[in-house]
Amino acid sequence: MLGDAPLCAVIPVTDMGRAKQYYRETLGLEVVTEGAEDVTFRSGGCEFSLYETPYGGQADHTLASWKVADLDTEMTELRGRGVVFEEYDLPGLKTLNGVAEADGMRAAWFKDLDGNVLCVNERRAA
Repeated sequence: MLGDAPLCAVIPVTDMGRAKQYYRETLGLEVVTEGAEDVTFRSGGCEFSLYETPYGGQADHTLASWKVADLDTEMTELRGRGVVFEEYDLPGLKTLNGVAEADGMRAAWFKDLDGNVLCVNERRAA
């Protein structure tokens, strides 16, 4: 059943050309295929797609998260490419310099050009 099928995230964007450039150049991701309706990227052996819709960027929750070995290094590189990390002060979620820490996990969130919430996270060894 579905447990044997690859899962692919699909992220809505309002301007495909602009979004494709951001994901390719700013985030450093590889375009795998381009169709009339979507663009598929490869990242760490997984694939995800962008599709154009006037409803891009309307979700207030995380749409995708990259699991990284060294969060600080990734954040430094992304900041060097113009990425700005979000600061949160919510019940159960507080960031300091863009990073939240809890239960052996460190995570940071940023938004793409449409306002889609994306995350990078690092699991610390126990």
